[in-house]
Parts: sequence; structure tokens; C-alpha cells
Amino acid sequence: MSLSSSARLLGAGALAVAALTLSGCGKRDDAGPADAPARITFSILSAQGQASAAPLWQPLLDDLAEAIDAPVRPHFASTYATLVEDMKRGDTQVAWFSGQPAVDAIDNADAELIARTVNLEGADSYRSTLIVRRGSGITLNDVLACGKRYSFGMGDAQSTSGTLAPATFLFNPRGIQPAACFATIRSDNHERNAFNVASGVLDVAASNSVTSAAFRRQNPTLAGQIEQIWQSPPIPEGGIVLRSDLDPAVKEKIRSFFLTYGQGDGVEAERQRRVLAGLSYSRFSAADDDYLDPVREMMADQALVEARGRNDRAAIAAAERELQRLRARREVRP
Repeated sequence: MSLSSSARLLGAGALAVAALTLSGCGKRDDAGPADAPARITFSILSAQGQASAAPLWQPLLDDLAEAIDAPVRPHFASTYATLVEDMKRGDTQVAWFSGQPAVDAIDNADAELIARTVNLEGADSYRSTLIVRRGSGITLNDVLACGKRYSFGMGDAQSTSGTLAPATFLFNPRGIQPAACFATIRSDNHERNAFNVASGVLDVAASNSVTSAAFRRQNPTLAGQIEQIWQSPPIPEGGIVLRSDLDPAVKEKIRSFFLTYGQGDGVEAERQRRVLAGLSYSRFSAADDDYLDPVREMMADQALVEARGRNDRAAIAAAERELQRLRARREVRP
């Protein structure tokens, strides 16, 4: 499918979203195969923001559309919660999500994980980071001293690297509540937080290793104004989730597309690898829900901290049971 053809299809689809969006295993008209969907809506909430992410994702979505013989419409929203809710309603069928929203989609939106991303270095994990303006003199010890001295940029409330990981690995073990620690807190995507740190609007911000690498490629001058003062242990990379009620034949086409994309030899495989490189990926690997257990463990740890803060005995007991279950699974896993 050409880019111009894709643009015409997307433009036409935008006029009839409610009529054409699938809730499950729809069919095309008589001109297409019986197992081809009328359209797939693909959700993305990139840490870079829509303006930066859309051109990087569009070539991959065009290739997906050709592989499944149906138009694929990108869908952006300002928060992960909105995108998960869209999938729960059946307004979207496939998504790229980071760990925490992927868990939410699996638990609450009838979704399943089919693939995980692998970065350019071959790792299927990344790290949450804290960044400051280069030359500011702000150290991690300064940040952890609190005293409401600094402005802080957090991620989306459901961002794994922008909110959950700093809480799990940095703030919670030290009994730090960010609202009581920082002078002001802003919640935004990693790209805008990085811009605000580089320009001096924010003193400190949460980011991640993927966003930092993309920022260095796309805006090396501003990236040179930033330095990292903390990084988390490795956390699972993002993944591709899709609604479980999609037609099995369509699900298999989508799964096959991601697991074979950019693999092999030849001109086409090289082109696909360039598309992946633009997204900072080298390939997609097979994955199931167990891949997200480290994120579930982080979520349970955060739930326990919050329940203790409320002195909610029932919630404390539930969070402790979930932590025990996940830790037991981890201990027996090869």
C-alpha cells in the first residue's frame, strides 16, 4: 500500500469512525477476503509525543495494513488511561503500550500480549532515569533531601518509567512522597519534560533510556544540556497488545507480521529494519503475559505503599498477597 493510498484510506475512515471501528471479528465487503477486518485502529502513546512519534510509526502501520489487507488507523491520546479505556470499549484493537498500561489492558480491556520490543542493542529492557540541566550542580542526594527546593517533571500517571519505576526503586524505599518533596510537580511526556529540563523550566524530571537516546539523535544540541543523575534497574520494554476477541485468523496475521518484521535478508528486510531503527527497535520478539510480571510486582509494591498510607487493612492484605504470589512465580521461573 502506498503512502498516498494510506492517506486516502485514513482520511475516509476519519469521517466514519463509529461506523467502521471494530469491536471484534468484523468482515470487509465482498471485494475483500472474508477474514480481513474492515479496519484496525492502533493506539500509541509515545513518550515523545504525537508530533514526533506519528511520522516514525506511520511506515510500520502502512506495512501492517498491507500485511492484513485492511487499513490501519493510528490513534493517539493524551493519557494511557484514555487509550486503555478506548480498547476496553472496542474502539481500538491493537496497541503499543509500555508495561503498566499493557497490564491494565490485559486485566481490564480483554487484551493479550503478543510481542515485545527489542532495542537496537538487542535488549528487551530499558531503564527509568532522572535528569537535570547540565551544570546545574543538582545531585541525586540534593533531590532526595527534599525540602521543596526543586520543580519536578513526572510522567503520565500510568507511565512505567515516568512514574511507577521512580516510585518503586527510588522514592518508596526512602519513604519519600513526591508531593511533599518537591516545590512543584508537572506531569507530561518524557520529550516535553526533557525540553523543559534543558531550557531550565524544570529542575529535575523523570525520563528513560529510550527517550534519551532518541533525544540525542533528534536534538543533540538540547540533549547536550542534560545529564543523568539516577537510573533504575532494568524494566521490561513495551509490547504489542491486541483485543482477545479479534478473529483468530486476523490475530495470527498481526502476530506473524510483528514477529517477522525486519527479519531475513534482502532489500525489503533492510527497509523494514530502517523503519524499526527510527523507533529505536531492532525487532519484535514473541511474548506472553508472564513477560510483564516484573511490572505487576512493581504495581503491587506501589499499591502496598499507598494502602499503608491510608491504613487500609484490606488493601494492605491484598497487595501483600499479590506480592507473595508474584515473588513465588519469579523464584520458580528458570
